[in-house]
Amino acid sequence: MRRLRVRRPRGVAEWSAAGVVGLAGLVLLARMTAAALTGLRAAWPAAVVLVLCAAVVMAWRVGRAAARRQRDRRRQADLRITLAEIDAMDDRRFEYALRDLLVRDGWPARRVGGGGDQAADVIGDHLQRGRIVIQAKHTRVGGKVGSSVMYTVKGTARPVHKAEHAVVVTNGAFTRDAMTWGDRHGVHWIDRERLRRWAEDGAALPELLGLPARSRPVRFKRAA
Repeated sequence: MRRLRVRRPRGVAEWSAAGVVGLAGLVLLARMTAAALTGLRAAWPAAVVLVLCAAVVMAWRVGRAAARRQRDRRRQADLRITLAEIDAMDDRRFEYALRDLLVRDGWPARRVGGGGDQAADVIGDHLQRGRIVIQAKHTRVGGKVGSSVMYTVKGTARPVHKAEHAVVVTNGAFTRDAMTWGDRHGVHWIDRERLRRWAEDGAALPELLGLPARSRPVRFKRAA
């Protein structure tokens, strides 16, 4: 009598093998996840310490920068430059000194003097008062600035630099014609006495020159 062989369907065998492999994969994944969580729990205190240290360093840097800006503002507000110091400067240092005086008076400014500056050694931009252009004329004591400088500054301040205010500053003096022409055509001038009041005594430039609190774009009067 022949025994009957019962053959298991082929698909069932394949499914069982795949199930075993899948189960093994799930077990491996679970073990890896558990190991990762264990490692994370172990590293958690160190991670917290690192985050806190980074926060402290960042706060220290921000505080130091704020303190430096405050010191700079105090030092700038107290800026005083004597005429003797100005007389000892060269042209370049004189231009930087005028820039610093503008900044002291709340007028953000930059030095632009050099070749091709087109009669602008310092330019300042104020949100309310507009743009100011300064032409610096450092000279020996007793030297005088003539009208030709006024003509040049007037010719570039508005058309080239888009400035509302044009100023010529010297540690010397101006000729009478230069002062008269400047007053007539809207070019401000600062001679040695005005420079002493501005740099040494601490008078603010807008008050020194009578500049308006709120400036509108001004077209310079046409030269006669």
